[in-house]
Amino acid sequence: MFDVSHWLSALPPVAVYLIVAGVIGVESMGVPLPGEIVLVSSALLAASGVVEPEWVATAAAFGAIVGDSVGYAVGRRGGRPLLERLGRRFPKHLGPAHLARAEQSFARHGVWAVFFGRFVALLRILAGPLAGALHVPYRRFLLANAAGGLVWAFGTTYLLYTVGRAAEHWLKDISWAGLVLAVLAGLGSTWWLRRRARRMAAIEPDDATEPVGAGTDR
Repeated sequence: MFDVSHWLSALPPVAVYLIVAGVIGVESMGVPLPGEIVLVSSALLAASGVVEPEWVATAAAFGAIVGDSVGYAVGRRGGRPLLERLGRRFPKHLGPAHLARAEQSFARHGVWAVFFGRFVALLRILAGPLAGALHVPYRRFLLANAAGGLVWAFGTTYLLYTVGRAAEHWLKDISWAGLVLAVLAGLGSTWWLRRRARRMAAIEPDDATEPVGAGTDR
């Protein structure tokens, strides 16, 4: 991540925003890319004053929403065979076991899997194509997609921006104790949200018998 930050810091701000939107957008279409690493690195650059946090967050949200929508359209047209082809192309990220977990999450939680999936690497990649392949109504998908993208993008950016700015201030004027408290607070809130999202993505033994499309009408 430090190499990514160093590389991004050498670019003009507009290029950073475009890279954030592009990487996150392509990742959301179903291609495994380090979207979260790019967002975290850019948010830390914003804390250093290299770029503006509101534009980093806007670019991330735009990429997430548009990328998921494109992934939805591709999944709707290609169906499950497309997802299986992606699994063969990226077996470490989108293999049969990954696809099964994502399908179970949709079957159990419906469009909520789209919202919370933004905070889980697996569902962040598969949410759009899988929702399209399962014929989730697009309006419901778009609502959950937009809400998840905005919360994830702005929440992550401003959490890291605030912690970074506070750390810079405390390192100068207070002590390491203040920095530790700020980092713990940020990590605690992030851990809670990720834990909630992972619970939704986890497969329970009795889920295996539930039809895949059962939760899409919830």
